[in-house]
Amino acid sequence: MGRALAHRGPDDEGEMIRNTGAMSVGLGHKRLSIIDLSTAGKQPMANEDETVWVSLNGEIYNYQELRKELEDKGHRFRSHSDTEVIVHLYEERGAGCLDALNGMFAFALWDGRNNSLFLARDRVGKKPLHYCITEGQIIFASEIKALLQHPRVSRDIDLRALSKYLSYEYIPAPDTIFRSIKKLEPGHFLLYTNRESRSARYWNIPLEDDPPENRSEAQYTEELRDLLERSVRRRLVADVPVGLFVSGGLDSGIVAALAAKAKDQLQCFSIGFDEPSFDESAYAKQVAASLGVKHHLKVFSAQEMLRLVPKLPQILDEPLADPSILPLYLLSSFAAERMKVVLSGDGGDELFAGYQTFQAHKLMHYYHALPGFVRNSLKKFSSHLPVSHGYLSADYKIKQFLKGDGVCAESRFFVWRGAFHGEEKNELLRAEIRRELEHHDCYEDIDRYVQESGLSKELERILYLSMKLYLQDNNLVTVDRASMANGLEVRCPLLDQDVVEFVCRLPAKYKLNGLRTKYLLKRAAGGLLPRRVIYRQKKGFAIPLAQWLNAELKDFMLEYLSEERIRKQGIFNFPYVKRLIDEQLAKTIDHRESLWTLLVFQGWYDSYLDGASRAVVSYCG
Repeated sequence: MGRALAHRGPDDEGEMIRNTGAMSVGLGHKRLSIIDLSTAGKQPMANEDETVWVSLNGEIYNYQELRKELEDKGHRFRSHSDTEVIVHLYEERGAGCLDALNGMFAFALWDGRNNSLFLARDRVGKKPLHYCITEGQIIFASEIKALLQHPRVSRDIDLRALSKYLSYEYIPAPDTIFRSIKKLEPGHFLLYTNRESRSARYWNIPLEDDPPENRSEAQYTEELRDLLERSVRRRLVADVPVGLFVSGGLDSGIVAALAAKAKDQLQCFSIGFDEPSFDESAYAKQVAASLGVKHHLKVFSAQEMLRLVPKLPQILDEPLADPSILPLYLLSSFAAERMKVVLSGDGGDELFAGYQTFQAHKLMHYYHALPGFVRNSLKKFSSHLPVSHGYLSADYKIKQFLKGDGVCAESRFFVWRGAFHGEEKNELLRAEIRRELEHHDCYEDIDRYVQESGLSKELERILYLSMKLYLQDNNLVTVDRASMANGLEVRCPLLDQDVVEFVCRLPAKYKLNGLRTKYLLKRAAGGLLPRRVIYRQKKGFAIPLAQWLNAELKDFMLEYLSEERIRKQGIFNFPYVKRLIDEQLAKTIDHRESLWTLLVFQGWYDSYLDGASRAVVSYCG
């Protein structure tokens, strides 16, 4: 299990094994050394009498303040590591220790005094934790590939999770693609004792329907900037150099600007591509130049990115169809040549309603106000638009927008960002699979989270759902796997607890103001970044999927979606899959999302089920 996670911690390793009568426990750790590089920082780490042990993945940013408080209460520290703070804080507060921790973390803590295992995960899910409870034992790890090394962990596929994947393009927590394995949800802990488990939530996203507006716009802007400055400073603390991811956009740009104010001689990292249509390196150069930060840029060819496609199952343990993991992996690999830690701008879109889907949500209200004959005419018009395979081309945007017509606002956000819905999925799945899923609602997580939130306003609900689903189960997973596969830690200042709680309690107009996204964040960036960076249209890591499927990825697609493979597998309806392929190749309908979602699943299935073995999964270099 440890060898399967060697990429996450290439610097050191440790184990603790205890056999106490009927109870046995083992903790294993692969270390990425960042705070206290000495042997004193080795994990797993214990208290003074070795009755409490912990293995931590992540960073505790307020560990210095907590350490002083604990030392004043008589606790003795052996190291200068942030990890040791958890041990002594747990001794003081038990599960209540989580309320005091500000950081990104997943940890396992063994309390030998009462033979209990305490698993916990950070508030928004920056660090992963998976577990399997079977035959009177609990098995846990940062990644699924480690769990699969254990002989008692079953590889049986969860068809409900597959159905969710086909709709969302990822699998929402607590489910995984394997029936036997669960994800610990963000903001939760799990206590396992006497062969029984209990989980509970210790924090939730504090969005409100009508938060009081008790400050001026200028005061809100100043407070946000102050919170971001503190958040960035916390994340610059390390015993190794800290770098920056700079894409040329607002989110990474404001983080870089505040970091450059706080620390000299920072270095930032960007990648470019030799295909101009999805190369944004010019904007990254502008940001770096405006801040006076040393800029490292590496230009990749499309072929270098494409070579990663067959290796996706080695990076991801379960299907996840966000193609941005390809450039993220290349960027992480490039930065890891010089750094162990970087700051990124993740979280800005979910906090401040930055996606075009938030704008589309407002536009849908105007669309519904049109007379029925006008809406019908628009639908007919869109069906006759010529298909373009360009990045977010006009025809693609219009057709995606119209998919949301007739869908409730909360589900619409995920219809726009997902692959198969309704009748499409019925046509895709074989009859026997449909029967298995007959009473299953793949959007049950949306209903659960809406009820949990207590929110009544549509925009607030969508913001809550985008953090609870898209951020935690898609974006943060791609960042974690792409970076940690290269032994690189990514820190996200925009997702600091204080920042998140402040933004959640802002009136909605400071996030989406009319059709202006990230309203207050753009105000806070004023004077820190060039206006052309602050106000340029969001693009993100653009991948020419449609073009690839008709050219460079065509043979790969035809092989993995061949009739022989599909029929042998027994999940999908081959005539429907063939129709998707034929229409894509003929350029009559753009099925990029659907075909890529299927390809990712097929690659995963081939690696983990068809070709499954107990051998440790090797990593691509």
